[in-house]
Amino acid sequence: MKSNCMHLAIPAGDLEKAKAFYCDVLGCKTGNSEAGHWVDIDFWGNELTLHQSEEQLPNVRHDVDMGAVAVPHFGAHLPNEEFQALKTRIEAAGLEYLDKPYRRFVGSEYEQETFFIQDPNGNVLEMKSMVNPQLMFK
Repeated sequence: MKSNCMHLAIPAGDLEKAKAFYCDVLGCKTGNSEAGHWVDIDFWGNELTLHQSEEQLPNVRHDVDMGAVAVPHFGAHLPNEEFQALKTRIEAAGLEYLDKPYRRFVGSEYEQETFFIQDPNGNVLEMKSMVNPQLMFK
């Protein structure tokens, strides 16, 4: 893992259900953990810490070009091949999208495909694949 990765800790509800979602469906790997309390997930090179919890984060919707999106949310930018494989795994697992795959900024240099999904505790993830990822922070 790179040393300048992002760290995010979230309430995960049932850790076993959360680990199954993040590892079996999304394809992430586990790292350090404290049994029954928390587990680190290698979230595409970033440290996502899932905490056993009773609570959930609140969600609201904010208007953007593609409609009202859930906030807070987090996710990853993936190469298109990996993004398409992730969609296949999500559909094979019988999960429903919170917001179905959508192409944004079509025809512009920032064109991307994105979708929103919830983990078992209701945390919202936005996954993206940009046509020109090198332009993200130009």
